[in-house]
Amino acid sequence: YGLKLLLKYIEALKRKNSEFYILKLDISKYFYSIDHELLKNLLKDKLNKEEYYFLDIIISSTNEDYINNRINYLKNKEIIINPKRIKEINELPIYEKGKGLCIGAMTNQFLAIFYLYKLHNYIIHKLKPDIVFSKGGFVSVPVVLAGKRCKVPVIIHESDMTPGLANKIAIPSAAKVCCNFPETLKSLPEGKAVLTGSPIRQELLSGNKIAAMDMCHFTSDKPVILVIGGSLGAVAVNNAVREALPELLKDFQIIHLCGKGKMDESLKDVEGYCQFEYIKNELRNLFALADIVISRAGANAICELLALHKPNLLIPLSANASRGDQILNARSFERQGFSLVLEEEQLTKETLLAAVKNLYENRTTFINSMKNSGQQDSIGTIIKLIEEVS
Repeated sequence: YGLKLLLKYIEALKRKNSEFYILKLDISKYFYSIDHELLKNLLKDKLNKEEYYFLDIIISSTNEDYINNRINYLKNKEIIINPKRIKEINELPIYEKGKGLCIGAMTNQFLAIFYLYKLHNYIIHKLKPDIVFSKGGFVSVPVVLAGKRCKVPVIIHESDMTPGLANKIAIPSAAKVCCNFPETLKSLPEGKAVLTGSPIRQELLSGNKIAAMDMCHFTSDKPVILVIGGSLGAVAVNNAVREALPELLKDFQIIHLCGKGKMDESLKDVEGYCQFEYIKNELRNLFALADIVISRAGANAICELLALHKPNLLIPLSANASRGDQILNARSFERQGFSLVLEEEQLTKETLLAAVKNLYENRTTFINSMKNSGQQDSIGTIIKLIEEVS
């Protein structure tokens, strides 16, 4: 259904034959499960070259860094971009009004939930599972509702500070609701809410510090800062770190995970500075080597820092580029004594240097606070809940 909407939209654009568009669309609203690149490939034969470049399906519809990176990519392709010809469109389906295109905010999510509910009701009835465990998201709702219908107990895990729409719909059908933050407990039904923290990848706990030193060509005479900007990188964080680099390198060695396409070739041979677009299996080793971490404040990322007892400076994604959940996450960790927080609007070379100095000098205090947290065995706590409920 989502693909039909997109094709209808493209045909309307062709009829207008005027402006090109960057389509800011969270595709999870319209597709049960589809890969970003697969979707673009499906559309490719429907568009000419110029139309294809200007139609960009952005999964994170408010990610400013990604949008800026995409515009730079188009420029590199020697496609002329006139900002007045770029329209940012947030919702489907469309309808025409007057001479322009208007975008209707209505979606068919609830219709999709109904059909998926019928499907999962059949599947659960056949499989007869002992329990349904849900991490939320649009596609989880019909599974949870079907579990309730078939009298299969449900446990939900809410990662963010405040429940999203999917979990708000699903919570009445759940036996227990796990969460990451103490503040979330007041948003959940009494008797259902359990502060568990987030289960993390266990391989992160078994990193090899020596392997990371060899990989980065570091020495043992200076402490190490690990900078993580998220899966797409963070332009503001990258710029601030690089601006402060000469001062930071006097006292630290720096591993910088800067995001795809965001490496600075002019810094390639700087001693004590090692940059990567992204890291997979070696991440556990880099964590083992890091003395302190500078990071965005996504729920999963900061729960990993908590489990690893890594003193951290959180620079949450700005409220201008998100719904503000990272700011809430960061402030919760700050209140619990796990993190320092520097908001992006206050991020400069000077504020970054001051925050890093403060964090490193007081690192033992942060480590002790994290070690004394009641969220040290998230997996064990969740498994115990599963055994009790099932």
